[in-house]
Amino acid sequence: MDCIQVNGIRSYGYTGFLAAEQELGQWFEVDLGLWLDLTAAGQSDRIDDTLDYRQVIEQVKQLISTSKYALLERLATAIIEQLLQYSQISQVKVRLTKVAAPIPDFSGQISIELTRSRPPSAP
Repeated sequence: MDCIQVNGIRSYGYTGFLAAEQELGQWFEVDLGLWLDLTAAGQSDRIDDTLDYRQVIEQVKQLISTSKYALLERLATAIIEQLLQYSQISQVKVRLTKVAAPIPDFSGQISIELTRSRPPSAP
């Protein structure tokens, strides 16, 4: 299976366990792996035969900026659920990073990574 990787999607959002995170917000970064068959696009050179990842980027940014979840896990799951609505995508990997987590004496980043596949179709 083929994979489109889209890295470094940044958006300001309001997901976090602390009340201040949901009120003041913070920056998030998303890296995606999108599995789909790119055979037709590789032969035709037509955008209609592939996934227009500009739309994917805008949807991810919109979801981050409008959601208010307590956990990164829930936001990452919401992103996956949204992207699996594209019929051509069979699997999605989301790496969601809290760029500057509000943890005292910690200057690193917090990331989670989830991978989910489309359920098999009923015969």
